[in-house]
Amino acid sequence: METELSKKLGVEHAIFGFTPFPAVAAAITRAGGFGVLGAVRYTAPDDLRRDLDWMQEHSDGKPYGLDVVMPAKKAVDGIGEADIEAMIPAAHRAFVRDTLAKHHVPELAEGEASGWRITGWMEQVARGQLDVAFDYPIKLLANALGSPPADVIARAHDHGVLVAALAGSAKHARRHAEAGIDIVVAQGYEAGGHTGDIATMVLVPEIAEAVAPLPVLAAGGIGSGEQIAAGLALGAQGAWLGSLWLTTTEADLHSRALTEKLLAAGSGDTVRSRALTGKPARQLRTEWTDAWDDPAGPGALPMPLQGLLVAEAVSRIQKYEVRPLLGTPVGQIVGRMNSERSVQAVFDDLTRGFERAIDRINRIAGRA
Repeated sequence: METELSKKLGVEHAIFGFTPFPAVAAAITRAGGFGVLGAVRYTAPDDLRRDLDWMQEHSDGKPYGLDVVMPAKKAVDGIGEADIEAMIPAAHRAFVRDTLAKHHVPELAEGEASGWRITGWMEQVARGQLDVAFDYPIKLLANALGSPPADVIARAHDHGVLVAALAGSAKHARRHAEAGIDIVVAQGYEAGGHTGDIATMVLVPEIAEAVAPLPVLAAGGIGSGEQIAAGLALGAQGAWLGSLWLTTTEADLHSRALTEKLLAAGSGDTVRSRALTGKPARQLRTEWTDAWDDPAGPGALPMPLQGLLVAEAVSRIQKYEVRPLLGTPVGQIVGRMNSERSVQAVFDDLTRGFERAIDRINRIAGRA
């Protein structure tokens, strides 16, 4: 499953695996793919340094990358987290309290801090992550919300690091190319997390044509080797997979109830909602997302206000595993995630599926 891009990065298979878990990212890299560690949850530089140290020790000297979040448009600028918190309307805080009370969600213990913060969406936090990341031999820097600032692209290139940016339309992809990025991730509507309105099957060839000869990765709803083969046939040089790793044995969701919900979910059990961050993000549909999407409610705030507003609530829901409210960002591929397997087992399945697809096309073309 080699392409020009995978050869350039020194990986056996053109499978790029995004994950918030270092153990999963390292396992993807060891399996012959390219592990990409999501940095958004690392608000303390020392925590990121600790996990990158671990990645170095457990990646067998093979390449890996980092994914940061730098919003293309800033809702706020030049002020601290406390100042941003003060901008949250009282009515929205009351809505959170009432929704949690309705479902009898316990309070955190006295003095216990929220374990989930969204400050990683703030540019100054992401820049601190980069100060740490460039001390390590990362081979790729990806930005989940468009092109990074010009100075960040230049800094990455100075370190010999390729830069990737996610795009949900050909227009956005062209902007990325003009900004000087090296790889476009064409992320379709089916994807988990922040995603646009165009389906993967339509989006990938549009972007591949729009930014040629820049390499493109197909993303969104991909969870089989056959789908990877389809992405390559549409003009991509690899596949970007995220949701599929959530139910691997190396993943650490800290919630058996959440894992069980993912394993039981079908492809129709997700929704694009602003409930988590303020931007449309595909996630499991729950009574929490329904409450925020209800026209009778106050509506979500813009990023990063919404994330700061719901941080403690999300921590409480996760800690006490309140099933009606318990969810996570995940794509429509969740319908295929019906068993817990190791990363290596997932890779074996992906490569077998890819081979089946190529054999099928060869027979159709009369070459087998």
